[in-house]
Order: sequence, then structure tokens, then C-alpha cells
Amino acid sequence: MALVAAVGDQGDDPLRVLALTRYGRKGASSRMRFEQFIPALAELGVDVEIVPLLRDEYIERLYSRRPKAVWQILGDYLRRLPWLFQARRFDLLWIEKELFPELPAWFERLLTLFNIRYVVDYDDAIFHNYDLSANPWRHMLRYKIDGVMRNSKLVVCGNAYLADRAKATGATRVEIIPTVIDLDRYSVKMKSLSEPLVIGWVGSAATVKYLDIALPALQLLAKEYPVQLRVVGADFTAPGLDIDCRPWSEQDEVQQIQAFDIGIMPLADSPWERGKCGYKLIQYMACGIPVVASPIGVNEEIVEHDASGYLASGTNAWVDALRNLAVDPDLRYQFGMRGRKLVEDSYCLQVVTPRMRSLFEEVSGLGSRSGDTK
Repeated sequence: MALVAAVGDQGDDPLRVLALTRYGRKGASSRMRFEQFIPALAELGVDVEIVPLLRDEYIERLYSRRPKAVWQILGDYLRRLPWLFQARRFDLLWIEKELFPELPAWFERLLTLFNIRYVVDYDDAIFHNYDLSANPWRHMLRYKIDGVMRNSKLVVCGNAYLADRAKATGATRVEIIPTVIDLDRYSVKMKSLSEPLVIGWVGSAATVKYLDIALPALQLLAKEYPVQLRVVGADFTAPGLDIDCRPWSEQDEVQQIQAFDIGIMPLADSPWERGKCGYKLIQYMACGIPVVASPIGVNEEIVEHDASGYLASGTNAWVDALRNLAVDPDLRYQFGMRGRKLVEDSYCLQVVTPRMRSLFEEVSGLGSRSGDTK
């Protein structure tokens, strides 16, 4: 069965897109970069069928630090193959990062060979999993993602660091679309002035290590003010600090954030972190929460220093930023409202979805194809 792209006059039929994600809803990247767009895209005439690569158990094992189930992963890879042979049913393929992690880009090359149009989406510097890896097999694949980007019709990137890499590969078209929230889910909830001051962080077991960067400042601040560090989605312990760790769930994540007084996003300065998309900052801001973040990567674009939050590098800067917000409820409110306005203007589903629809229509060739399927 050949991989052949569908060609022809689509008339008023919806644009048909096959989304080949890495995870289901339990994977944050797949949920926020793909799944949350499906209802909004449908309203704009884009029919998306979403097919995850890895089952939910993979994520559960990852977050609980259990060994990978190799045979399950192999089965998941095999389940993806039939969908590639159905590519001709769709106007466009929308791929999360790569079709098969840890394998050469054989199937992406086949898509190109058979003139099947695909969009590839990145919200992390996944190419560094290969080009900076000490593992010999992975390092052999150091140019894999470059090829995937170059052969796509469109590379969608969550920030400029990722986009610069895509442009350097010679990709036909590169667009920056940030990771966004749905305004219908996020709202500002007025907080009563009560103690302790809740400094909040949302993440996972894989990213909780970054809290060590802000820890000395939090411990110093706790000697001056009643402070609680609220950690949602991971376990974290440290001496000299009141820490409240809570499980994450999609159902109550907004309510958890609304209870913060300040939201933080410390990051290390390394190539991988420069590729992050600052999603937790956008979540905090969407709830009207002032933020303090490391000035790494896209954080510098999202946070307007001394207006919607603070960018802090080093313990002294973190202490100063947190102290300023701790002692001044009015400042927290002002920063929070500016952050909310930024999200409404630039970082929400309601603003980004029409742009996504336009990009998909353009690169699918609908309305402009006349026999050329490339």
C-alpha cells in the first residue's frame, strides 16, 4: 500500500488533519500543543483526528520513575505504522516532534518521497536529546531532527530558540506559536490577605529539580515572613521552609494556581532549558498571579520585568523580587493584572487558533493546488 497524498478540489469540506502526537492527555506537551486545539479548530472548519504514539502507562511510569516497558513501546510503535499508510485520507499530517523517537527518520523521509505534506511541532529542544547525548546510538542521530524540520512544509515552534534551529536547517517555513491557555478555563480569583504567603510552583518529578535554584532565597525569605512553598505535581523537601506538596490533576490545576500569591519558574541556564516555552508562567499570569522567573530563554519574552513580574538571577535577586511582592499586596495585584492582559492579548487559544487554521490551510495547498502535490 503506497503512501499517497490526497489531491483534489476540497470544496466546502473541512480541512482534514491527522495529528500524530507523542502522548495522550496525560502528556502535557500533547495536551497543550494539540488536544486543546481540536474543538476550537473544528469550529473553524478543521477536522482533526488525533492518534497518540505512546499509551498513558508510559507517562505514568515516567513520572513515577519506573523502568520503561520496552515491549509495550515496541507495540506502540507498531500500532502507528497503519496510520502512516492511511495518510492519503488526510490533507495534512500534524506531527509532534518526530514519528518514532530513538529511530532514524526513515518514515519522515517516506512522507517526503510520496509528497505527503506534514507540519512538525516543537515545544522543547528535542534535538538536544541527540546532538548533546553521550549515548553513541543517540549521537549517531544528531542530525535527525534537522532533517525532519527541513523536509516538512511547516515547522511550528514554541519560541525563538527552537525557531532559530529550524531556520538553520533550511526548513521551508518556520512559525513561532507559543504554548497557550484557554481563557474559558482560566480566570482571576480575588484572594483574601491571609498568612502564610503562598509561593507556588507547578510541574512534575522531571522538573522539580529547578526549585533548588530558588531554594536559598525562599529559605532566607522564610526567616522574615510567614511563607509557604506550594508544590503542585511533585514531591519536594528542604529544611527551614514550610512546604505543601499536592498532586496535580487536570481537573483542579486552575484552582490550585488561583490559590497562589506568587508563581515562580526557576530554570538552569543550559541548551535544553533555553528551548522551554514558559507554559507555567502563562498559567500563573492567566490567573492574575505575579511571577518571578529565571531570565532564561522565552521567560525573558513573557515576563516584562518590574511590570508583570520579576526576572531574577542569583540568590540576592530572587530574595529582592520575592520580598518586594511579599510586602506589597497592591503590587501583586498590579503585576497580576498586567500579566492577565498579556495572556489575553497573546497567549490564549482564542487568539492563536485562527492563526493555526490559516497556516494549516496555506501549507495543505487547499485552494492553490493544481496538480502539484509537493
